[in-house]
Amino acid sequence: MQQFFFQRLKNLSNNKFSTNPENKLFKMGDIKQIFNKYPEAGRDNLIPILQDIQSVDGYLSKESIIKVGAHLDIPSSKIFGVATFYNQFRFQPNGKYHVQVCRGTACHVLGSVTVLQEIEKQLKVKAGDTTRDGLFSIEVVACIGACGLAPVIAINGEFYAKVSAASLAEIIESYKNKEDE
Repeated sequence: MQQFFFQRLKNLSNNKFSTNPENKLFKMGDIKQIFNKYPEAGRDNLIPILQDIQSVDGYLSKESIIKVGAHLDIPSSKIFGVATFYNQFRFQPNGKYHVQVCRGTACHVLGSVTVLQEIEKQLKVKAGDTTRDGLFSIEVVACIGACGLAPVIAINGEFYAKVSAASLAEIIESYKNKEDE
């Protein structure tokens, strides 16, 4: 079973599970501090520990899952299984510019499917992924809470209202231009 798990992680490393050291923000001291918060940790602490790690690092790396497994005395495959069950956990870092596409009711009715497709087309990645250069990541969210501005996206917390394919091209281009400055 363990061999199957590591083969799956290897397959994911080219796709959804980043092990790229340049993207790694996690420091050994950080994980020790997290583990110190849970000295008598057991299975019931798994989700809070994973949440804490993700809040520090921005995602769950293969290395962090293995370390959690060792700390909790739980096979890494079980931890990976739990983490993949919940859509709150990410297995690669967000891009420098994290694009959130609202798929709430108002946004859906007013064309957020088209907005999402256009973002994916322009950035050449699917929702849940990060561009190869690490600049952009796309996340679909249930509701941003700006229904009167639908369809709406947010990039690093900055909202863009009544987004269309044309306005989206300008928005994305403005972020790309920031990199050229």
